[in-house]
Amino acid sequence: MKKINQTDILKETILLMKMKQADELVQLKDQYHYTLESLKPLNLIKKVFGLVATSPEIKGNILSNVLGMTTGYLTKRVLLGGTHNPIKRILGTILQFAITNIVTKQSEKKIDNDLQNF
Repeated sequence: MKKINQTDILKETILLMKMKQADELVQLKDQYHYTLESLKPLNLIKKVFGLVATSPEIKGNILSNVLGMTTGYLTKRVLLGGTHNPIKRILGTILQFAITNIVTKQSEKKIDNDLQNF
């Protein structure tokens, strides 16, 4: 039977550590490429839209905000038209802001009730 000496044990340990280091390097490179891909702007946008598409709360918030902004804008256009008077334009913007907030809050309540009943 061959006698195991300290040098052989040390060589074997070094070999195992080199193999482990090579494996960890491969894993590190894979993680680097994965992180690099996930941080690309297009992939970030895709991920955000994927989350938006699957979340009913976010859909409801976006819907109520778009509805409120559209209603406010249309109200301003109908009431003031294309006026060039700066005072009317400022009042129209304030009116648009107020109507947008009212419609957004009311539609959020309605959407929240619909989601709870769903």
